[in-house]
Amino acid sequence: MKICIVSPYDYLHPGGVSEHVRHLAHELDHRGHEVVVMAPSSKVGDNHGIPGFVRIGRSVPIRSNGSVARIALSFHLVKRIRALLAEEDFDVVHYHEPLVPALPITVLRFHRGVNVGTFHAVSKRNVGYYYGRPFLKRYFNRLHACIAVSEPARTFVRTYFNGDIEVVPNGIDCSRFTPDHEPISALHARGKKTILFVGRLEKRKGAGTLLAAFRELRARRDDVQLVIVGEGPLRESLEQEIAAERIPDVIFCGRASPEELPRYYASAQVFCSPATGGESFGIVLLEAMATGIPVVASAIPGFSHVITAGYDGILVPAKRPAMWAKTLDQLLDNHEMRRLLGEGGMTTAKRFDWSRVVDDVLAVYSVAQERALLNKVAADVY
Repeated sequence: MKICIVSPYDYLHPGGVSEHVRHLAHELDHRGHEVVVMAPSSKVGDNHGIPGFVRIGRSVPIRSNGSVARIALSFHLVKRIRALLAEEDFDVVHYHEPLVPALPITVLRFHRGVNVGTFHAVSKRNVGYYYGRPFLKRYFNRLHACIAVSEPARTFVRTYFNGDIEVVPNGIDCSRFTPDHEPISALHARGKKTILFVGRLEKRKGAGTLLAAFRELRARRDDVQLVIVGEGPLRESLEQEIAAERIPDVIFCGRASPEELPRYYASAQVFCSPATGGESFGIVLLEAMATGIPVVASAIPGFSHVITAGYDGILVPAKRPAMWAKTLDQLLDNHEMRRLLGEGGMTTAKRFDWSRVVDDVLAVYSVAQERALLNKVAADVY
């Protein structure tokens, strides 16, 4: 098939949806399909040397769901989009967050073929969906099939739009994240047990909770270090807190390259994801699981649907530093529990390997094609 994947988010900026799109496109290409990725970018240029990528518009940062989304807001893209759709004649157009302005909605407006939408987000509420529902419903109805990456994501979408939505989870490349990677020498050489955080340094990711827990844990024992991988607006305030409270053994590593990231997981004894909410899935959980290290995560809906507590991870209430400190203290002293959780995690991660996930995505494409054909036949008859 000839497939177009549309993302509203800056394709050159790190983010969960962009990573999802990248892997999906790669796996579809590996299966022999012709794939074009249509997305905005803040950097001027066409495809930036990325095969199959077509830059549509410049992205701008917008605050959304406790984070910052970099999306294209210009609606002056119609001419180029219509020309591209006419030239390529895609069999399927697959939209990620199809109701986010402006790129997905613009493509959805003009594409006359098969449309599939994937919904990634979870939030307590969405003002845009609530007030824009009468306008957005017509675009939602143009989707021949819908996917949500988790049950919480499906429940969230159904709050505003009625429809048949299939759950197809995020994927993990189990050939990339394995226990066999060489640890980061600078971290390993310190001779301390490593607690790892990977994520954007913003409030909803919970790094503040983890830092408070580590401060309490470090007061009890001196054989631990906290390694923070990622960047974001909270880094400066976290560093100021560390300096003011004189918290030792906290290491900021910045953003890791794709090649380095698996090695950070391989360098840790425990991985922590203390997010406060707004998570539909938690791909970092699977990255850690596939690497064979035990996971401690917040007991929020998006994580509870990935982790089976006591088998492949431990769930702790969000925003409760004292409970996090106690859990980490016990886990770091229990090698056998860490081993069993690590083994359970690797088994779980294999169920989410991209090779399996893409089978489910292609099955949804087939359903969408059947529905589009039926709609066309019905329109011809009437």
